[in-house]
Amino acid sequence: MEFEALKSRVGSGLLSFPVTTFHDNYDFDEDRYRQHIEWLSSYDAAALFAAGGTGEFFSLTPGEVVRVVRAAKQAAGDMPIIAGCGYGHGIAVELAQAVEKEGADAMLLLPHYLVGAPQEGLFAHIKAVCDAVKIGVIIYNRDNCVVRTDTLQALADACPNLIGFKDGTGDIGLVRQICATLGDRLVYIGGMPTHELYAEAYDAAGVSTYSSAVFNFIPEMALSFYQAIRRQDKAAIQSYLEDFFFPYSVVRDLKPGYPVSIVKAGLKLIGRDPGPMRPPLTDLTAAELDMLRPLLERHAKAA
Repeated sequence: MEFEALKSRVGSGLLSFPVTTFHDNYDFDEDRYRQHIEWLSSYDAAALFAAGGTGEFFSLTPGEVVRVVRAAKQAAGDMPIIAGCGYGHGIAVELAQAVEKEGADAMLLLPHYLVGAPQEGLFAHIKAVCDAVKIGVIIYNRDNCVVRTDTLQALADACPNLIGFKDGTGDIGLVRQICATLGDRLVYIGGMPTHELYAEAYDAAGVSTYSSAVFNFIPEMALSFYQAIRRQDKAAIQSYLEDFFFPYSVVRDLKPGYPVSIVKAGLKLIGRDPGPMRPPLTDLTAAELDMLRPLLERHAKAA
């Protein structure tokens, strides 16, 4: 897909990160994953991120990432698939080339492994990944990979296939400066955990779309909330936040890693069990599932 068309598509609607399904022994369950991608692709999302953060990219081997992306492309129909990419520099370059061969429409470059780095190092790392492929690249700004406005401008000038900027820092001042400075050169994506809690603030800063984890198990409501954001329906937004997202976040915040674990729990509760979390993350306990269950009974349609 041509870069401008891909930017337009990614920015045209809600995005989501499908979970990665596992067998009880933690092996990738490709059949269940294909079924999940087919189901999500039947809804009106703009694109899906295969092997992203909610897809437990951090626990997958590079070979598994390639398998996940291949399965997603084969199951998604016309839905664009954006592949996760990351780890250290050499692995990121090789993985970017591998997912390109599998037909990924674009890739999301997650933060490199472990260490912080100066802006010139981030520039060199991101540029090398962009230079290694011909597909679109989206930077995920968070944790130990936070590019500043001037670095992002230099990357946009140097890399024609850099198409997007996804923010998970929560630094609205930086996001606003980046959106104002780079304008329509990039597509801007909100990427905070349970981004619905932050969507109004990001929308005001110039970020018109975001990735929704809850789309995995309540796609109808996720899309309805997104449309409420688009039309700035304050009453509807407040109702969704108070009735679902605020109590949902109470369960999500009980333990580290639960922003991912709770998504698999939601799928389990609607009868689409995706298998366990891979260690070191853990599944919700039975008592915690009981806390989540009434929220889904109110908001999830028959799956």
